Amino acid sequence: MAHKIRKWRTVESEYLIQRPWLTARRDKVELPDGRVHPEYYVLEYPDWVNVIAITEDGQFVMVEQYRHGLEDVFTELVAGVIEKDEAPLAAAQRELLEETGFAGGEWSLNTVLSQNPSSTNNLTYSFIARGVRKVSGQHLDETEDISVRLLSKSELMELLISDEMKQSLMAAPLWKYFALNP
Repeated sequence: MAHKIRKWRTVESEYLIQRPWLTARRDKVELPDGRVHPEYYVLEYPDWVNVIAITEDGQFVMVEQYRHGLEDVFTELVAGVIEKDEAPLAAAQRELLEETGFAGGEWSLNTVLSQNPSSTNNLTYSFIARGVRKVSGQHLDETEDISVRLLSKSELMELLISDEMKQSLMAAPLWKYFALNP
């Protein structure tokens, strides 16, 4: 018979680095049975959003940008950071407008995911925006270089099936969307 899993207790915490886009913490934790894990590392990030945006004529609003970690260009969902004291929906709507110039439509929450609950402390809120339309140009941050792409359902499915979409926090919400909206 399986035993009941309980939370660990943090005995000590030490920040190793605290930067706007990278905060790493080393915790000393005690397991419920008294064993101690002296070095458990956690990456702290703000919560994120991404958007499955669909135009009035059924096109998916995607962005294309370079990702330095994998040193390649990828087609992705609109995504970004939830600012301090900002609601997830407001952040998603802001990011869609800033990155693509699209807005409006009917919005709903699709899913809330963690990239890796064992070592990160944030969540990603994924929204669906149906019936969006172009209302302005892009309003990019100083270091952003983003191109907007409109894809059909079949083109987007091909990106998923061929494993060209590498961002798991974008692929998972898309797979859920297509499973529920065949």
